[in-house]
Amino acid sequence: MKKFLAFIFAVSVASVAWADGSLINGAGATFPYPIYSKWFDEYSKANPGMNFNYQSIGSGGGIKQITAKTVDFGATDGPMTQEQLNEAPGRIYHIPTVMGADAIVYNLSGVKTGLKLTGDIVADIFLGKITKWNDARIAAENPGVALPDVSIVVVHRSDGSGTTYIFVDYLSSVSPAWKGKVGKGTSVNWPVGLGGKGNEGVSGLVKQTPGAIGYVELAYAKQNDLTYAYMKNSSGNYVEPTLASVSKAAEGVTIAPDFRVSIVNSANAEAYPISSFTWLLIYKDMDDHAKGEAIVNFIKWAVTDGQKFAEPLDYAPLPSNVVTMIQEKLKQVKY
Repeated sequence: MKKFLAFIFAVSVASVAWADGSLINGAGATFPYPIYSKWFDEYSKANPGMNFNYQSIGSGGGIKQITAKTVDFGATDGPMTQEQLNEAPGRIYHIPTVMGADAIVYNLSGVKTGLKLTGDIVADIFLGKITKWNDARIAAENPGVALPDVSIVVVHRSDGSGTTYIFVDYLSSVSPAWKGKVGKGTSVNWPVGLGGKGNEGVSGLVKQTPGAIGYVELAYAKQNDLTYAYMKNSSGNYVEPTLASVSKAAEGVTIAPDFRVSIVNSANAEAYPISSFTWLLIYKDMDDHAKGEAIVNFIKWAVTDGQKFAEPLDYAPLPSNVVTMIQEKLKQVKY
């Protein structure tokens, strides 16, 4: 009888342990939140008992939590710096999941989507050097557009954000003044402007403030019918942020083995210049076998079958060569 009870107890403990192991906790980027939510839902349907708890707290928070090991995976739109990687208690892998972009949104009476802007103009607006919408430099890029004599109100993210990283990575690549004064990171010291938390906060401030300009992720701009600019790329072409132009940004780019690659200001003539990969952050050596196996299997699905959900949610699928590289990288994960 005692042996039987001991057996029942052991089975019960094993069941509880698996139930705990089937809850995967993650935190980080808001940029890919819509596609991640879809993936978690679809994967859980196909794998009953597999559940995900993802906190959309921004890339900075995701990096902090994966470093502290308070989550099973992190998520970021700005790759970790070498210093951040060195501070982690183990080796962290960056796994690209989809591609997206930042859209420059604005609130300008009488001016619809399609205002033409250049990287140096946007940099000088966010540096506080260009303060009026009818500035001669903006007017020169938009002949025939009636630009009002209205003050520009800069809106930026107040939280640590991969959306910010993509934006300031781009500005640093096109403006020496921006690179020297502000630089890049998930959080920066903004020279001017109002801060809003998340895409929601930035878009809310832009929509309620005449003359405002800000940046949000492309999927959010599209799904909320925000007015956005066409940006001049490195080839001198004005490009609308679309899935096709985001995909072009990765063509011809050498992908580093650790996947920490920037594709802003791409040399491709058809590329939208404020584009980026977004990454999941996982440890090479997983502490929990069941969770490690579950996370790896989920990522394998996400970068293959899961890619079909990207375009309907305004994300660009991964290039096939990157998928192949990811599959090889996942073979190195130990759990």
